[in-house]
Amino acid sequence: MPTTYSISDLARELDVTPRAIRFYEEQGMLAPERRGQERIYQPKDLVILKLILRGKRIGFSLAECKELIDLYDPSSGNHKQLNTFLAKIAERRLQLQQQLLDIEQMQLELDTAEERCLAALAETTA
Repeated sequence: MPTTYSISDLARELDVTPRAIRFYEEQGMLAPERRGQERIYQPKDLVILKLILRGKRIGFSLAECKELIDLYDPSSGNHKQLNTFLAKIAERRLQLQQQLLDIEQMQLELDTAEERCLAALAETTA
């Protein structure tokens, strides 16, 4: 019999709150079995939750994570899922590169503003 998890087991295993797990359920990303009020999670739920958390860490939206999870198809070797994932990685890299450029530009503007303020202060104290 495969290992199953309660909501608290899953939360403890992945260091998330039970509330977070319920949120992903509400979003349709997890669908545990029910025994009365108790939620019973399967190993696949653990994998899905790991994928969600990894996706969030690299900046994917929940919709993007859900799209990638929904594309899982072991019968096709997951080619569609993996190609979509590669495209999203490339897109995320471009976004991060643009953010780096924006940050560098903002730092230059801050340096200029700081120099002007220091020069103005120097003039008023001279």
